[in-house]
Amino acid sequence: MNLEFLTVSLLVVASPGTGAAVTIATGLSRGARTALVAALGCTLGIVPHMLAAVTGLAALLHASALAFEAVKVAGVAYLLYIAWMTWREQGVLRVEAEGARRSNAEVVRHAVLVNLLNPKLSMFFLAFLPQFIDAAEPAPMRAMLQLSAIFMAMTFAVFAVYGAFAARMREQVLGSPAVMAWLRRGFAATFVALGAKLALTSR
Repeated sequence: MNLEFLTVSLLVVASPGTGAAVTIATGLSRGARTALVAALGCTLGIVPHMLAAVTGLAALLHASALAFEAVKVAGVAYLLYIAWMTWREQGVLRVEAEGARRSNAEVVRHAVLVNLLNPKLSMFFLAFLPQFIDAAEPAPMRAMLQLSAIFMAMTFAVFAVYGAFAARMREQVLGSPAVMAWLRRGFAATFVALGAKLALTSR
């Protein structure tokens, strides 16, 4: 296995982003088990980008300014929606009563959307993964799928650690309304900042 690929992938996965923020917020508000579900959802959200890159659809996204902008605008809008709901205590950092908890399917759907509406992931798979496939590789598509699977496994593992750590801090955080209020504002601001970062990105 290419050590450089593993190192760069780990740096990319571990760097702060929307998926990590959602998983951490879920761990704080709903505990370790639901954070693990959110980590799985974020990982599944990578699959469409991977398939797009493998089948060449990412190249179309890269070539078409209109397609790229459409996906980007949708992603920015969704991030701002998350920020607004978090600020109003109805988003990812809302503490729910036991009987009112969202189903695993709802948590996964939300987490998948977070990564799905990020066109930069397709660009990542299009520009990054092919660099680690040997030109003499007899089955380049299979090799790309293998590297993608490793990247997804690393994503799940890192996000699961983030969520578990956040869940360990849950009791201390939930015991202080002031801390919860500041956390809601902090996460809302984080989602706004991530939306602004995405809005300013170009192909």
